[in-house]
Formats: sequence, structure tokens, C-alpha cells
Amino acid sequence: MKKLFLLPHLAAAMTMVLGGCFSPDYSIVGQGETVYIEVEGETVYEEVEVEVPVYIEVEVPGETEYGEIWVDSFTQYATVDGVDILWVIDTSGSMYRYELDLLAGIEAMLNALPESGWRLAMTSNSPDKAQVEAQFPLVPGDDIDDAIDMYDAMLVGHNEEGFDATYEYVVNNAYAATWMRSDAALLVVMVSDEEEQSNDHFSLVNDFNNWYGGLRGGSAFLSSIVNVDAADSICSTPPSVINIGYRYMEATNYFGGITVDICDTDWSAGVTEASNSIDPYEYFKLTHVTTNEDTIRVFINGALNWDWYYQSSDNTVYFTVIPAAHDHVEIAYHYDAGGSDTGTDTGDTGS
Repeated sequence: MKKLFLLPHLAAAMTMVLGGCFSPDYSIVGQGETVYIEVEGETVYEEVEVEVPVYIEVEVPGETEYGEIWVDSFTQYATVDGVDILWVIDTSGSMYRYELDLLAGIEAMLNALPESGWRLAMTSNSPDKAQVEAQFPLVPGDDIDDAIDMYDAMLVGHNEEGFDATYEYVVNNAYAATWMRSDAALLVVMVSDEEEQSNDHFSLVNDFNNWYGGLRGGSAFLSSIVNVDAADSICSTPPSVINIGYRYMEATNYFGGITVDICDTDWSAGVTEASNSIDPYEYFKLTHVTTNEDTIRVFINGALNWDWYYQSSDNTVYFTVIPAAHDHVEIAYHYDAGGSDTGTDTGDTGS
């Protein structure tokens, strides 16, 4: 489940013209890390938590004749030539009990990937091993038997440092440089039953986010298979707080990625979604069902845009002109906050 964050710049000095008569129901004014929201003359002050603009949901207070206002938001991915996939796997002894789930998850990803354009490798989350891992990546045509061979031959380390291991593999591994491509997207899948413990390059999660987010022109994606909060865990025995992957989850949320409970006996849904989340958005399923489709407004980089249509049968906005790479897209609409529509965890996007 993704944790969703607000942006500091929903729309600077932007008036959203919603309603059948095109009169402004509300304004959103951004300044620094603060958003001021004015609804029918009443100003609401709202403090926001700043994170990367990958996928954002924003609830705007204020009742109108069509219900409350909701804003779904995302930043368009860049078109890339294929995807390099790196599974950064905890190779400590405690992970043995998850071996079958791990291999089933890798098989699910292999089956979900396109027929061409991808490469997939595995490495330990121990940085010293990640720096020297030298196996040829899996490529289209390879199957789970090839993946098992790679897993069995993977160097085994005992440090729980997924962030530093990613850095060592991507930056300092001479063999990785022979197969990783600068013009491809990058998807890293972190797998661990313990907390992330990097203390060399990335003692702070934000340091990792800043470095990783700068790779591949912003087309860097992250997913994690970890122990989640005890309240959300499906483990028969809730994980100890010291083994919950808070740092992994924080980074994954930052990149709008997928987090899978490591105790889930089927990782396939999560890894399949991760493998399908690297293409530019051509449509966007709204988080809530709008109470009046005529109130939907789309803004691209703060400018009102009409290159789209709404399909009520699947509650989805389809773009007739695909937003360009790095465009920030906001979709505002009215919804019934007190009705039977409870929303979704994430909007569905695709190509």
C-alpha cells in the first residue's frame, strides 16, 4: 500500500474553475511549503508535508453544491528505452524461510514483463558483495529456472544495507557497467525481513532519495518487500519493531512505489504492479467517483488543459494528448465525502 503525500506547489496562484457556470468555487495558492486554500471566500490554512511529486492525493476542505473537492496528481514519467531491474536481496540466514516466496515473486515479475527491452539481475544487500557481483542479467527468453540458477550463484553477505548495496552495484560495480543502460528506466526491488541499516553513503533516507531520484533522468522506480507495521502485518507473529522496514517503506513511498508485506504468501500482485508502473501515464483512474463529471478540470503545470475525456464506466480520465515527460498533472473534481464512495488506495494509471 502506498503512503500518499502532499505537494508544496499544487498550483501557484491558480484558480480552479469548477461548476456548471464556470465560476470559481475555490482557489489554491502555494508558497514555499505552505498551501493556502480559499473556498467560497473562506481561507483555510493548511501545512503540507513535502515529498517527491510521483503520485499525490490532496483533499481540499470546503463543501460546495456538488460535494467536496478532491485533487489527484502525478508527475509524468519520461519515455525510456527498456528497463533495467535490480533485485537487492537480504542474504542473511533469517531469509531462508522466504526463499520459495522470493522465487515465486521473481517468476511473477518475469511473466509480467514485456517481450523485449528488459534486463534483470540480483545482488545481495551487503555492499561488499554488491560491489563485486558479476552475473550476466536475465533477459527476454529466460525463465524461472534461469532465475533460480542466478539466485543460487549470488554472492552471500550479512550486512542489512540495501541503500548502500544499491549504490555500490550501480556506481562501483565494474561488471554492472557492462549491462546497465543509461537510456533505460531503473527499477530496484528491495527484499529484506530486517530494517535498512546503511551507514556509509546513506545514513539518512533523504540522502538515498536524492541520489536515486537523480538517476536515469528521473525514471528511477523503487519497490520493497519488507516487514510492515505490526498493525498492518499479516504475519502470524507480528514483527519486532526493530525488524520493520521503515526506511525501505519511506523511500518506496517517496518514489510512489509498491510495498509488499514479506509475510504475504503471494508477492505476485505487488511485483507485477511494480513491473507495469514504469510506462508514461496515458490514463488515470480517479481515486473517488465524481458527483458531477462536468466539474472535472485537468491542469498541466498549472495551466488548464482540455486534451482528455472522462469515461464514467471505469471512472477514468483518458488523455487524448499524452502529457510530456516531467509534466505535473492535477485532476480536480467534486466527490461525496460522506457517501458510500470510500476511495481507493491509489489511482490506476497505465499505458
